[in-house]
Amino acid sequence: MATEAMVSPVRTPVRAVRSELTQQRARAARWFLLPMMIALLVVAGWPLLRSIWFSFTDASLNNLYGAEWIGLGNYLRWQVLESSGTVRYRGLLVDPAWWNAVWNTVRFAFWSVLWETVLGMIVALVLNAEFRGRGIVRAAILIPWAIPTIVSAKMWSWMLNDQFGILNDLGMRLGLLSQKVAWTASAETAMTAVLVVDIWKTTPFMALLILAGLQMIPKDIYEAAEIDGVHPVKQFFKITLPLVRPALMVAIIFRVLDALRIFDLIYVLTPNSDATKTMSVVARENLFDFDNFAYGSAQSTLLFLIIALFTTLYIWLGRVNFDGGSR
Repeated sequence: MATEAMVSPVRTPVRAVRSELTQQRARAARWFLLPMMIALLVVAGWPLLRSIWFSFTDASLNNLYGAEWIGLGNYLRWQVLESSGTVRYRGLLVDPAWWNAVWNTVRFAFWSVLWETVLGMIVALVLNAEFRGRGIVRAAILIPWAIPTIVSAKMWSWMLNDQFGILNDLGMRLGLLSQKVAWTASAETAMTAVLVVDIWKTTPFMALLILAGLQMIPKDIYEAAEIDGVHPVKQFFKITLPLVRPALMVAIIFRVLDALRIFDLIYVLTPNSDATKTMSVVARENLFDFDNFAYGSAQSTLLFLIIALFTTLYIWLGRVNFDGGSR
């Protein structure tokens, strides 16, 4: 009893000091984050709110400030034909071109993130191994990701050109092609070409994030597994994959967000045909090329909602926790 009486008065002040220190750090963090939050609100929040507002108006490029409120007219409206009495629906929610763009975007996001995750895992496992020159290889593997996207797209557009592209030339010389192929102009191959370019560029990003997770795994676990005679393949599925899952989940969500708003590769590489148009491309066309500013704002708003929905579902179903990677 005497010992408890002597210890307990000491523990309480220590806990109080720790609690006060934690609160001070939290307050300091809020002050440090305040300028960033203000800048984010001005740069991203205000344009987003304006786009949402314009989506409920009849705004055009020549009449942004005199636009009138039309409610949900850009999303869905109906008209009763006097001659036949039938109802005709118009608006974004019944626009085949928009839903084609949604399908192209989702298809692109699925295949690009899938292959980038698989290849990124393979590259990360190789880079995590110990071999001579590992540092040079790690730096070299990041070159595709470091190249600006527009530069990458233009470089690949020359390589994929059907007249003077090096890929067609090599294919003809090696006998892999019987004739030159317009990789980015043909509806059958354009999306595949864009996928190849995106996978080539972004796989290093996935590999870098996965590699960071691999390096957090203690080496003792693998040594114990080897002593127990566990096969390397079983080590991957029973040890590596579960322990690297937090980093993998965060890497995937970053790539999904980026893939769902793909614009630059499509815009530079392809002639913007129906086979490759994505949500961002269609929204940009209506905003500036066709002067359907209100309709383009509605498409941008719906794009934001779709991305938010995908992100929310992924975090909820994948049980992602950004503090520790997973819950």
